[in-house]
Amino acid sequence: MLRVELPRVADLLHRRRAGEIEASVIDELVELSWLEWLGGSLQLTATGSNICRQQIPK
Repeated sequence: MLRVELPRVADLLHRRRAGEIEASVIDELVELSWLEWLGGSLQLTATGSNICRQQIPK
């Protein structure tokens, strides 16, 4: 479920709408090291970016 959800989360972060991401999803993604807190804001990690790229249909 989180793998499917990650591109939507990445889009919301890109549009600066992190408030629309459920806190439980954020917690799980941070625990998996797909997201990280940096200077008080969330961003995708390298792993998270790679997983998003894997979701793009070829």
